[in-house]
This record gives sequence, C-alpha cells and structure tokens, in this order.
Amino acid sequence: MTLHAELHRHLGGSVVPRILWRYFERHDAEIAGRFEEYSEFEQFYTKPRNTLDEYLELHTMVESVQTAEMLPYFIYRLMRGAYIFENLAYLELRYTPYLRTPEHLPMSERIELMAKIVEIVGKASRGSDCPIVTSQILCMHSRLPFEVNKAIVDLAAGMGEYVCAIDVAGGDACIADRLDEFVGLYQYARSLDIKTTGHLYETPSGCYPELLPYLMRIGHGIQIPLKYPELLPEVAKMGQCLEVCPTTYLKTGTLSDLRELKVVFDRCFEAGVDIAICTDNAGLHNVRLPFEYETLLTLDVIDFRQLQACQNAAFRHAFAWPYKERPEDMLTGLLKPEPVPAIVR
Repeated sequence: MTLHAELHRHLGGSVVPRILWRYFERHDAEIAGRFEEYSEFEQFYTKPRNTLDEYLELHTMVESVQTAEMLPYFIYRLMRGAYIFENLAYLELRYTPYLRTPEHLPMSERIELMAKIVEIVGKASRGSDCPIVTSQILCMHSRLPFEVNKAIVDLAAGMGEYVCAIDVAGGDACIADRLDEFVGLYQYARSLDIKTTGHLYETPSGCYPELLPYLMRIGHGIQIPLKYPELLPEVAKMGQCLEVCPTTYLKTGTLSDLRELKVVFDRCFEAGVDIAICTDNAGLHNVRLPFEYETLLTLDVIDFRQLQACQNAAFRHAFAWPYKERPEDMLTGLLKPEPVPAIVR
C-alpha cells in the first residue's frame, strides 16, 4: 500500500457533499429546502465557478456550520474518509479559527475563543480510530482586521502541540492594499520560529514577490513557472516547495485545461523546485488525492517518475512529519521477506 501526505487541505472545503447534505437535512431545513434532492445539491456544490472570489463564497456555507459543537462531527468523517479512501499517512488541515467562532460576539471575545477551536480540531483529528499524523495550519485572512491576524500568529506560537504553521488565505487580489501589513506579520511569525506558507501566485492577480522571502512553502504558486519563470532559481535556492492543487484551477476558472500544468511541472523539475500535489478542497471538488495523481498521469502532465518525486517531496516538506523516512520506506524494513530455502536436490 502506498501511503500519501497531504499538505494543502482546507477544513472548510474538506466536507464531502453527501456528509454536508446529511447535516443540512438534520439541522438546517432552510438550506436543504433550496434543493429538491441530493443530486441537485451536489451539482450546485461541486460545479466550477468563474472566479476565485466566487469560488471562495462556498467556504462561507461550510464555515457557518463548523461550530465548536459540530467540528468533531465533521472532522471524524473527514479523517475516516482520508484514511480509508486516500491512504493518507499525514495530513495538514488549514483554516481560519476566527471564522469558527460565533459571529454575534464582539471581536475581542471571538479572538479569545480561537484557542478553544484549535484545541477541538486538534483533539478531534487525533482522537479518531484512523492512525493519521495530523497538524494544523492557521490561516490569517486577507479580509480580516490586523488585530485578528496578529492574534492568529500569536495563537500559532502558543499552541505548537496542535499547530505547525501559518498561512494567509481569503482571496489574493485584496492583499495588494495591505501588502506591508502582511509582510510585517510574516516577519513577526518568522521571528517567533513559526513555519510559514501562503496563498500566492495562484492567479495572475495574486503575485507578490515581496512576500516570497518569508515563506517556507508556497500555496499554489503556479503563476511563477507560468508567467515568472525567472523567479524559479531563487525559489530553488530557498528550498521552497509549491503546493499544486490541480482540480482547484478548473473550479476557479484559473485554467481551462489541466494540460496547462505540464509547463508548471516541467519548468519546476528543470529548475530543481519541489512540488507537492494536493487537493486543496477535496470535499468541495468531490475529488480525493489519488484521483489528482491519476488525472495528471492520464493527461501526460507528469510521468510515474515525476509522480514519485512529488510524493517524496510532500513528506520531505511536511511541517510536522515526525520521521525521517516515508511510510513505505519504514514498512520495507519491517516487512523483509523471509529467505527462500535452497532447493534440496
């Protein structure tokens, strides 16, 4: 059995359509009533959108139901599916904890409640009967105030038991007006020895070279090899890894054909830049990690040798993978075949 590492999966986009539909049927008749049957909901939930901003609106539907009380319900099902259907050995879940707190509360109270959310996610993801190594990436948000984003960085620094890194999410175009602010937040995070990734160079409007020096991994980053290949030598020198999420680029209208990713992989391999293949929002896409691999192979975007290199890179760049080897390398040592006795003639 090949075991996989998933480095870029959002908690809000990880709920598969059937699980979300069952929740709405039981707890939210208003939303369930908008659709005559499950198939209509699934089509709405998983269909491609025209832009990244339109696509991100779907996250608000899930974030609103991932309350402190309901998070264990969703996470148990997430972990069960990841273990049984995806053979995951390692999973980093990313989300904005502030958006899981009650909206009616003042900002200060919501900030205080974020630690409780992190603890709930941590205990729920490790308390299941699915032996997956997990950790959390806390996402600053491009549309949240500075005070909230700084509190998220401080929370990551204080909850290393559950948190392995920070990110910035929430749409890339609106970072432009607050670029100095986010540069400062990343500088602050690095001063606290917090590991970093960030949603950058996903779309043509989200290219901010000013933030690159502070990232250990780059969330998506496909516009670097597509439009700014001159940056690849520096990315390779810094040892940064691109978190490439193929299906996302069709769902957001960023790419019209996944074959366009062949340039991304070819230029990165040529420059010595690592790529980890990820799902981003496996539930929202109704696509699991092995299918992402299969699609890229089927379309001749990558070959099997390159696939294995990407799988190795995912474990090598995992922020909280506690072992030196990949799982199958560890198993190879444990499952050595018995020597075959010589045939007596």
